Amino acid sequence: MTSTVALIIAATLDYFIGDPWGWPHPVRVMGWLISRFTKLALTYCQNSLTQRIAGIVLGMILIIGSGFIGYLLIQGARLLHPFLGIALESILLASCFALKSLRVAAQTVLQPLTQRHIVDARSSLSHYVGRDTENLTEPEILRAVLETVTENATDGVMAPLFYAIIGAFIPVIGPTPLALAYKASSTLDSMVGYREKPYTYIGWFSARLEDCLTWIPCRLTVITLALLSGKPLYVWRICRRDAIFDPSPNSGWSECAYAAVLGVQVGGTNWYRGVAKHKPLLGDAIHPITPDCIYQALQLTRYCFWVWLGVAISLRLAISKLPSLGGFQN
Repeated sequence: MTSTVALIIAATLDYFIGDPWGWPHPVRVMGWLISRFTKLALTYCQNSLTQRIAGIVLGMILIIGSGFIGYLLIQGARLLHPFLGIALESILLASCFALKSLRVAAQTVLQPLTQRHIVDARSSLSHYVGRDTENLTEPEILRAVLETVTENATDGVMAPLFYAIIGAFIPVIGPTPLALAYKASSTLDSMVGYREKPYTYIGWFSARLEDCLTWIPCRLTVITLALLSGKPLYVWRICRRDAIFDPSPNSGWSECAYAAVLGVQVGGTNWYRGVAKHKPLLGDAIHPITPDCIYQALQLTRYCFWVWLGVAISLRLAISKLPSLGGFQN
């Protein structure tokens, strides 16, 4: 039952509080370790083979270490007091979810944009995306926000929840260590998982591992969105038509599913440090992208999150009753 309680408290904390500015956060620790290790590896590993090996070592140590340290901290807190253990587990687990963070990020950009302060909107957007934002028009800003919100809905919200649920059904582990391990993988991918230099070789393992770990929760998210939309066959058809052309095996599916549900089109040409990068068009441009579309996407993510959480808790409660039923029959 402690896993169920931790899931509920963590989801509630993330929904109402999110990540308070300035508070210690596991991702900041992960980011510091990744940065330090990467600098050392790039200094002393001078060829592709040694950099690949260093990338494997970095990935395995950070992912396994994050889960294991989280497990030890929770067990230590439980030894002091059961309630302290639940509290720490809930806080650590809440840090793995980015439901409110996505909402806050979108609002930070949309608020000045709706007030016609496009320069401020571009500046705010630059903190959340890697593309050049200096010359973006209003439609391009809206597309960038929607793409960020829908891509991160999978790796920032649904995938951590997926692994937390898996862990909740493993009594020895619990939800938080697996969620932290996935968060470490996602952080590695966001920091070093690039094909461009200097991360071409040191980040290849992290990028491919994150793709593998996200594949199942991404497809489950697409299915959930399709069912929630009331037009599952249409959404799946659009994803099968467009998402397969995206270079990412996951972000394209996530973005395309939202685009199909909302009746908008994402993708196109983005600029990175003055270099144009063309991404496939996803979805049909039935409607223009508006701030309302972005808020609808955020709402869809919340619905998905609470559906998965509700199903997981119901299954946990049902399974917890099985031994007592068996004893009664005997």
